[in-house]
Amino acid sequence: MAQHFSLAACDVVGFDLDHTLCRYNLPESARLIYNSFAQFLVKEKGYDKGLLMVTPEDWDFCCKGLALDLEDGNFIKLADNGTVLRASHGTKMLSPEALAEEFGRKEWKHFMPDTGMAFRSGKYYFYDNYFDLPGALLCARVVDSLTKNNGQKPFDFWKDIVAGIQHNYKMSAFKENCGIYFPEIKRDPGKYLHTCPESVKKWLRQLKNAGKILMLITSSHSDYCRLLCEYILGNDFEDLFDIVITNALKPGFFSHLPSQRPFRTLEKDEEREALPSLDKPGWYSQGNAVHLYELLKKMTGKPEPKVVYFGDSMHSDIFPARHYSNWETVLILEELRGDKDRKPEESEPEEKKGKYEGSKAKPLNTSSKKWGSFFIDSVSGLENTEDSLVYTWSCKRISAYSTIAIPSIEAIAELPLDYKFTRFSSNNSKTAGYYPNPPLVLSNAGKLTAK
Repeated sequence: MAQHFSLAACDVVGFDLDHTLCRYNLPESARLIYNSFAQFLVKEKGYDKGLLMVTPEDWDFCCKGLALDLEDGNFIKLADNGTVLRASHGTKMLSPEALAEEFGRKEWKHFMPDTGMAFRSGKYYFYDNYFDLPGALLCARVVDSLTKNNGQKPFDFWKDIVAGIQHNYKMSAFKENCGIYFPEIKRDPGKYLHTCPESVKKWLRQLKNAGKILMLITSSHSDYCRLLCEYILGNDFEDLFDIVITNALKPGFFSHLPSQRPFRTLEKDEEREALPSLDKPGWYSQGNAVHLYELLKKMTGKPEPKVVYFGDSMHSDIFPARHYSNWETVLILEELRGDKDRKPEESEPEEKKGKYEGSKAKPLNTSSKKWGSFFIDSVSGLENTEDSLVYTWSCKRISAYSTIAIPSIEAIAELPLDYKFTRFSSNNSKTAGYYPNPPLVLSNAGKLTAK
């Protein structure tokens, strides 16, 4: 495989929408998502009213890459080899002794290397993106409440979380003003959304003028997609994209057969007939990558058009686009922005840190005091040996399935289209594909214990 990656070499450029093209004001959107679930649980399902109260300090619990064991209420952070680096029961962190007793140094019971392990199952749930993350804090606090009140185990609250998702985010919720989330975004989009910088709009037009086919593939429904795009890009946003696919139901969009997930036409945001194939560009719903690729062959006149896809979710975007469709993938990783937002914890005096945290909630894309870095963590050495640093499972997947990782599209928008990015590959270092720089914590760590 070539050492470098260039947009100029791609025929097709695809984008996820939420947290990729559309950046959210994370502190505000996180609170809104949390409240949409908490109010449902309290008002509709009779949960403890204490769930409605969240302090700035509570947000430190949020860290991408955690898994929730749905039966025992434990949250875990995995090393690249599947062992457990840190764990909590609800929001209560396990001590090193309790961690060793509960998990030892063996693989987590649900761990399967790489492709064998789903992100979601009936037994666990991985928190992989900023839509999910407020739910991690809520579920942890639900576990605290249930443990305190009746010591319930195995836990059975997940069905209520799923009901909350359905109530707030079902396909008709936007039109019907159901729940809290959509009505609030409609009321004040500027509170929750960042408009696309001019540099990004210009870059999209530049790609289009260079003859690239531009696609938008989002799991959001068409009505919400339209609101977002008009706000961040302008009312003429449809002129930028040759193909728009909403309610794409990723990752199934990439993994399902055409017969399982046909494309559907849309009429006034309602899904209509299922299509036997995709014959022309336009706006569609659901669908599958196989039929899409057939259309791209026709549009480009090439037997194997080269596609790159930008997305923020390893579960929904990056892993399936690479694994099932063999597309180039660009991971939008706001944790790389976190380095600019806040210096590493070790450089801050303890008393200053406490004051900072007390006055303002921790940004979701910065390091958690409870969980440590998203990228690496330390493993206690055996007797008379030093602690060693290891990659997290999340970090390992970045270098395995991303072509490159960037903090935002804005970070590359002013580069020439033929700029040569160093890609992640087995021939390069584990930090090679981060642009413009690797995470500080990886740069500062020196040599890591590679598994």
